[in-house]
Amino acid sequence: MKFNDFPQAVVNENVDWAVREITNVIKRYGPRESGNENCLAAQKHIKKEMDTFCDETGFEGYKMAPKAFLHFTKTASCLTFVSIVVCMLLTFLDVFDGIGKGAFFLPQIIVGAVVICSLVVAFLQLTLYKPFCDAFYKKKDANNFYAKRAPRGEVKKRIVICGHIDAAYEWRHTRYSTKKIHLMLPLMAITICSMIISAIIAILAVVANFADMGAFGDFMLSYGFLFHSITALAMVTLFFYVDFKTISPGANDNLTGTYAAVCALRMLDMAGVELENTEVVALITDGEEAGLKGTKAWAKQHKDEYVNSGVKTAVLCVDTLADEGFLNVYSRDMNSLVKNDKEFSDLVSEAGKEAGAEDMKKASVFMGASDAAAFSQAGITATTLAAMDPAPAYYYHNSRDNYDILNPEMIKTGFNTVISTILKFDEE
Repeated sequence: MKFNDFPQAVVNENVDWAVREITNVIKRYGPRESGNENCLAAQKHIKKEMDTFCDETGFEGYKMAPKAFLHFTKTASCLTFVSIVVCMLLTFLDVFDGIGKGAFFLPQIIVGAVVICSLVVAFLQLTLYKPFCDAFYKKKDANNFYAKRAPRGEVKKRIVICGHIDAAYEWRHTRYSTKKIHLMLPLMAITICSMIISAIIAILAVVANFADMGAFGDFMLSYGFLFHSITALAMVTLFFYVDFKTISPGANDNLTGTYAAVCALRMLDMAGVELENTEVVALITDGEEAGLKGTKAWAKQHKDEYVNSGVKTAVLCVDTLADEGFLNVYSRDMNSLVKNDKEFSDLVSEAGKEAGAEDMKKASVFMGASDAAAFSQAGITATTLAAMDPAPAYYYHNSRDNYDILNPEMIKTGFNTVISTILKFDEE
């Protein structure tokens, strides 16, 4: 079947149903912190519906530490702030006199070590998505849910539509932003730049203690430490960056993506479409907001099946269908460090344009990551479809992301793109 032959009445009905279901999930199951019982309850709710039109449904469990991904921000900010303030206080009390050429020599070593360690951990956690901090947190049970729709004949292809059920801890930087005033990037830039400059100053001061750097070296030894006070102030904003007591409702991010996966199979069933040799899978993961944990667990478990079984497999991750003018295929991911599959990204882009998304572009996730990055890192063909203002959006990771701001037209465009992708993947 060509997309042009797919009944739009089915798409329209599913958009309306998805909006009602998203509202119901938020009201009925409450905050969906990664790995909590509300995520599982919502997945079970979805399973009950999908059992009526799918050939197979089920759960796969794994372990994760939900707070490990971002909680280090509080530890790092506290340690940095305390080291700066305490060292400055002890210096003025003459505690460090006689150590090195200047009174600030040892404090520079202490603060420099703390700042550099914090930057390294931040790089591992937030840039490379390495679970460095997980070893320090208690793990809990989490689940990925899947549903399959079998083809009429032998399975020769497989397309997986993936969305995550969990919602993010509230980010105060976006909560107190507006549609016109974005605080997120400026505040994070100040924090990161001040830490990098503090690390450089600390290194220069230590070098100046042992090498003759002239007036510049004397200045670093005597006054360089004063810059750390700016870094200490930046640590205050970092400490309050994440509110771990408040969970975003996650209406757009990512119940829209979750129901794109659910409705993909539901729409095929309602339209009476049976593919000849393509299996369609809906994958509802948990733990995306905790560092892509659910997808990493699924990719590890299914890599051989998806890569070496002889069944051509591609994964389309859908994450936030909300903002008009921003529907993109993300061919680069994880802070632009990971390449998603070019051929499949091209196919999704072409499918979107056939479905009416004429302005769809190739884009890069330049800050953060989507579930597709975990699949791509595992060698599995994947890409991401999303429609969110990268500023970031005023509702991103905060309590404004509720059912009252859902955009049915954008959801419809996303659903059409998903269906068009499935049909095009089957055809090619």
